[in-house]
Amino acid sequence: MNSLRSVDDHLAGILNTVRTLAPLEVELEQALGTTLAEEVTSPVALPPFDNSAMDGYAVRAEDVAAVPVTLPVIDDVPAGDDRLQAIGPGMVMRIMTGAPLPAGADAVIPVEWTDAGTAQVVVGRSAAPGHAIRRAGEDVRAGDVVLPAGTPIGPAQLGVLAGVGRRRVLVRPRPRVVIISTGAELVEPGMPLGPGQIWESNSYALLAAVREAGGEGYRAGIVSDDAAGFLDQLDAQLVRADLVITSGGVSMGAYEPVKEALGPLGTVRFDRVAMQPGMPQGFGVVGEDHIPLFALPGNPVSSFVSFMLFVRPALRKMRGLPAGPTPTVRAVTAAPLRSPQGKRSFLRGVLAPDGTVEPVRRQGSHQLAALASANALIVVPEDVTELPEGANVEVIPL
Repeated sequence: MNSLRSVDDHLAGILNTVRTLAPLEVELEQALGTTLAEEVTSPVALPPFDNSAMDGYAVRAEDVAAVPVTLPVIDDVPAGDDRLQAIGPGMVMRIMTGAPLPAGADAVIPVEWTDAGTAQVVVGRSAAPGHAIRRAGEDVRAGDVVLPAGTPIGPAQLGVLAGVGRRRVLVRPRPRVVIISTGAELVEPGMPLGPGQIWESNSYALLAAVREAGGEGYRAGIVSDDAAGFLDQLDAQLVRADLVITSGGVSMGAYEPVKEALGPLGTVRFDRVAMQPGMPQGFGVVGEDHIPLFALPGNPVSSFVSFMLFVRPALRKMRGLPAGPTPTVRAVTAAPLRSPQGKRSFLRGVLAPDGTVEPVRRQGSHQLAALASANALIVVPEDVTELPEGANVEVIPL
């Protein structure tokens, strides 16, 4: 118990345990934020027919080569017109955006280049063949793969799915994450504080982090420092959870209900990880379905940093996305840094557009306001205790 486990070992154990969620079929309206679990092809060409890219007149380019020219308008072609239309030499048709191009026409003259006539039209500018025409299959050919499996579904991907006629789609769902906060000192925000009490904030920060990472988050309320009460709450929540996060109750002292309740089960491992903040960490599985459980420390900054390093990669794996250590960018320190020997430090900092990063003034693991003023975590390796101003560092953008 005295030796420290490395950050990389702890994450590797997590990613070896967590499973990608099984795919399920959902309606398009429920697909946002999920991950595509099938290859999607288009049954038809897109566009399915040659059509006009703008409101104007369908013409033969050779008829408008010498301008100005006045030509008869023989018909209108609205969008959605299913008639077989054709024009001959010296004729034009008024056409709307998206309407099928009449046979014989090889260009569209925008209405702005004309006098907008309805019986006849004066064309003031000529156009080359193909002008303002969207050709059949220009976007997608029939049978083309429009979205490969493993694609995260955002608004544009939803539009493509609808555009190729899909009503339902096979996806890996957003993981359902239940968050349980522990501590006799905790009070719900909005309630009056008694002596020795604080407002509970971790579950709100973790809930937001879960949603930002592509999960569905649920707050399960506060559990006092009571192992039996914690186990009752946990059992009640497992029916709706793909993953559980607990906050607090994992340190070395007395009154640590999470460790007290889960330790005897033998399926959750409690470690001291060589990192600052966030040294006490628990991870394992609970319940008949082996639901992954993260037992995070109770200090607000420790809890949030632990989420970024360990829970977010796990959620990516559950969603069917590539998972590994949280990505970093390179930056240059704008002030000297200090870090304890043997621990990987994650200092809160402000990353500037010029690529410099400055640590915030207060680095305590309880100092939530200082975390809120940061937009990055500065990574200081285990074997480094001091860095001068101007040193190159890895930074995790928040």
